[in-house]
Amino acid sequence: MSARTLIDMPRRVRRGEAFEIRAMIGHPMETGYRRGADGDRLPRDILTEFGCVFDGEPVFSAKLYPAISANPFLSFSMTADRSGELVFRWRGDRGFSHTERVNLVVE
Repeated sequence: MSARTLIDMPRRVRRGEAFEIRAMIGHPMETGYRRGADGDRLPRDILTEFGCVFDGEPVFSAKLYPAISANPFLSFSMTADRSGELVFRWRGDRGFSHTERVNLVVE
């Protein structure tokens, strides 16, 4: 399954200087508590994990729960001392998995 994502971060940064990363993914985050028009409960369908790795090293991770709103938005900061690849991974119910990759240049 493909997902709409938005990753907002600088593509070039100064060595050792902190910068912000903002990541959002389009996902309904259905809790499993709501009822549909027919009165039956809508099946749970949430994201359960988010992680960001820089050249194989974990940078940020989060467990997500039904209380998280639709289209979850996460923001965190990091520093880098070398250029490399950031890998963003979301996982969820029903086998959902989505990965995005962004190259970072350190000057």
